[in-house]
Formats: sequence, C-alpha cells, structure tokens
Amino acid sequence: MKGFAMLCIGKTGWIETKKPVAGPYDAIVRPLAVSPCTSDIHTVFEGALGERNNMVLGHEAVGEVVEVGSEVKDFKSGDRVIVPAITPDWRSMEAQRGFSQHSNGMLAGWKFSNFKDGTFGEFFHVNDADMNLAFLPPEISLENAVMITDMVTTGFHGAELANIKLGSTVAVIGIGAVGLMAVAGAKLLGAGRIIAVGTRPVSVEAAKFYGATDIVSYKDGDLAEQILKLTEEQGVDSVVVAGGKPNILETAVKITKPGGSIGNINYYGAGEFLTIPRIEWGCGMSHKNICGGLTPGGRLRMERLIDLVKYNRVDPSKLVTHVFKGFDNMEKALLMMKSKGKDVIKPVVLID
Repeated sequence: MKGFAMLCIGKTGWIETKKPVAGPYDAIVRPLAVSPCTSDIHTVFEGALGERNNMVLGHEAVGEVVEVGSEVKDFKSGDRVIVPAITPDWRSMEAQRGFSQHSNGMLAGWKFSNFKDGTFGEFFHVNDADMNLAFLPPEISLENAVMITDMVTTGFHGAELANIKLGSTVAVIGIGAVGLMAVAGAKLLGAGRIIAVGTRPVSVEAAKFYGATDIVSYKDGDLAEQILKLTEEQGVDSVVVAGGKPNILETAVKITKPGGSIGNINYYGAGEFLTIPRIEWGCGMSHKNICGGLTPGGRLRMERLIDLVKYNRVDPSKLVTHVFKGFDNMEKALLMMKSKGKDVIKPVVLID
C-alpha cells in the first residue's frame, strides 16, 4: 500500500509499505476522512518525538472496517467507524489504574504516528478494536466526525483538567482547534466568564461562537497584565493552556487565583524544561494546581462525544475551514497546518 510518511526529521513524502495485519483483537480500517494536526508538525519539523524514518503520519481519521481479527465481536467489514487518536492497550495495568492513555509506558496510548504507522495510508491498523472503535452515526458528517477523534476530545480534556466549576471564570490560552474546543468544553461545564487568548480573526469569531465572553491578544501587551486587569487583579479560577511556547506556563500561573487549577493540553515540542514563576506560585505553597494530560481514548469516550454532537450540545463544524478531496492533497493539507494562514483552523481530506 502507499502512505504519506515522515521520511526523516524535516522531510515528508509518499512511500510504499506493507499493508498492516490484524491480530485476533484488532481491525484494519480504510480511511474515509483524515485531518493533519499541529502534532504532526511538531513530530516532523521539530523532531519532537525524535527521529522517525518512513513512518506513516496521521492520527485523526474516520473510516470503514475492511478486516477484523478472530476475537473481535462488535465490528465487521463494512462498518463505518470513528477512530480515536488515542488507542490504549486496555489489558494493561495502567488502564486498570485509570490512566489508559499511558498503557504500557508514558504516552504509549498514543500509537498512531508515534509508535506505529498512522492513518495517512490506504489502510491502517487499530489495536483492541472492540474497545477502541466507535460506530459513526449516519447523521454526523465525515468532517465533523474527524474533529471528534482528537480536537474535540483534547479540548474538552483541557476543560476537565482545569477543574471548572459552575459560574467560574476561565481563561483559555490559544484558540486553535483544540483551544476552541476547550472554550466549548468550559461552557458545557458551566463556566461563567470565558476569556479566550488569540489573535487570528477566524479563530476569534469561532471562539465567540463557542462561548468566549472576552478576547485577549498578545499583540496588545503582556497577557498576564491584561487578564489581571480584566479581572480587577483577582485572576481566574481556571486556566486551559492550549497553545504557546514553553514559557506560557509562567503566564498561566500568574493569572490563576490561589486554589485555582491549570489544565495543560499544550504539546511542547522543543526544549528541556518548563518553568514556573516562584513568587506567583506562592513560593511553592499557593495551592495552584497544574495538571497536564493526554486526552483519554477508547470507545466509551468517543461514544459520549458523539452524543454531544448528535444531540447538538457542540457543533465542531466551525473548526473545519478547508476541505480537500483525494489522497493527493495530503501534503497540501499538512503544509497548511504548518503555515497556519489567517483563514485556517483545520483542513480535512476526504478520501472517497
């Protein structure tokens, strides 16, 4: 089969590779729609995961099952499915401990284009199919469905990590697709005031659609100073960090009230250390909680998010700004995520 791959750090291209083989609990899926992610950009152009040679890229996909293993009970050839970006090993001790994302090693639930070939091929492999696939309802479009696989679940996880309370004030730093879903998640969890940090007009308008009450731009000055001024120097109850350079955690700590929570879903693709400001962290005793997490994966998570879309609790369509047809546009879509023009949030590539 052919696949669009990371050839080495800084270089992508098409390769010929072996079609994957299903184990007894696994499935082989043919993609119907895929979307490149900023994580792919970190992986290829920053070498965030280290050198990878001829590794098929991609972890956001919906598709059609073409083959299942002998022990798969719920899925069969021809089923249209949503495939989560995170596909844990559910027979692991980490899954029993409640952290399936790290099954058999830190971040090891993230398998596509990390530990194995991803979804940008003619076929791809899904481990533990009964636990990692979800049926695609006919009323959900392919474009919306592929947003559920990563953008929706990751953004919502940021809101979950930030411990948002009814009526609380929340800041979301970074309003790309993940940050926009963090805004939507904060609203669903009952936040009162939602301060979104971003500059691109297309994202600002989407943030307002999803529930942002205030917009702050780094172009207008120091972010911490602006947000503290907006909140009469009180700060916010919760922060979701969904973008920014490694020093963005400093801003998050500065704007969080004592006892508040910071949920980090930002992927730091470079550098050795992340710093936090000593004084604003109360010399280590501020009760400002910092929690970073990889989004949960698996079937149940997908089914619950599918219901949020199906029953009109969230509309992911505002995330999709460009739609391409055909595998030949894979490189164009990936480079669009790299350059991130003013009118881009997320591109989707429809295979059929």
